[in-house]
Amino acid sequence: MKPIIGRVTSMDVAALAGVSQSAVSRAFTPGSSLSAAKRELILSAAKKLNYVPNSIASSLTTRRTNMVAVILGNLDNPFYVLVLKALAARLQQRGTQILTFTVENGASSDDALMRVLRYQVDGIILTSAQLSTRMTSMCHDRGIPVVLFNRYIPGSDASGVRCDNAAGGRLMADALLKAGARSFAVLKGDPRGSTSQDRFQGFAERLLEDGIPRSAILELEGQSIYRGAHAAVLRAFQDEGRKVPDAIFGINDTMAMGAMDALRGVMGLRVPDDVMIGGFDNIDEADYWPYRLTTVRQPAEEMADETLKLLDLDNPGAEIQPGIDIKLPGELVWRDSIPR
Repeated sequence: MKPIIGRVTSMDVAALAGVSQSAVSRAFTPGSSLSAAKRELILSAAKKLNYVPNSIASSLTTRRTNMVAVILGNLDNPFYVLVLKALAARLQQRGTQILTFTVENGASSDDALMRVLRYQVDGIILTSAQLSTRMTSMCHDRGIPVVLFNRYIPGSDASGVRCDNAAGGRLMADALLKAGARSFAVLKGDPRGSTSQDRFQGFAERLLEDGIPRSAILELEGQSIYRGAHAAVLRAFQDEGRKVPDAIFGINDTMAMGAMDALRGVMGLRVPDDVMIGGFDNIDEADYWPYRLTTVRQPAEEMADETLKLLDLDNPGAEIQPGIDIKLPGELVWRDSIPR
């Protein structure tokens, strides 16, 4: 065989394998219709020629880039690392590459979306809270679906998948009430984010239903991060001298852990003997000693599956369905930070 000089193309592979160029393309497309024998023949020819498919050239023909963008907001929360892992595994399994973009916690995603649109991606998954209706419409006008992950934006055309955060907040309130708590503090996150608002609302409403006065529910700004919660707890109960409540609910696990370290490591209190602590997300660290945190598990894997269904990547010509809001139930995970 005469060596090929320069970049090897699919036509070179087709000639060596004795097949059509379209068969070569199908051999490198996951899930395409091609016999196992023919696929093996083509892959063997490609290996001999050191051929690597050119995804950019393919996208010019198909008008599909096989890329999905994920815009991440709060990278200080390990839950979103789990989310990225779940999404990446599913996308790569179907031959789709993932592009990640980040925005500051609580900031608008519009600038990130403008950067995303330079890559002509096939879909966008957004975990950040702020998004303008104008930007959603711009993406949809280009045939690019936008799916919100674990949040919703009132008035937006973007569809989304989320944990039923309000119901999860009620689950945590139930657990603390059954354990005997009658005074509470809540470490809240982004005030503009639906996730933090819904968890607090569900939690507070359940307490009020049980006769807990609103004055017995203290709100603390934890900024959605460990150090923010750690500082907020010390400021409230050490510097300002408030009485430590029976229970503290961290809107996410990282804030609950920050609270626990402040109370035990600095103030010398015991969990759960002196104060009970609950979280939300069920990140891996929640199960580690010394935390053993009682928390609400978000169904991250199931949420990832539903997100890809909404993207509908296998039907690029399909009309984008706006405003679909899918809620999946959370599950209480009992550990040692709340007595049973």
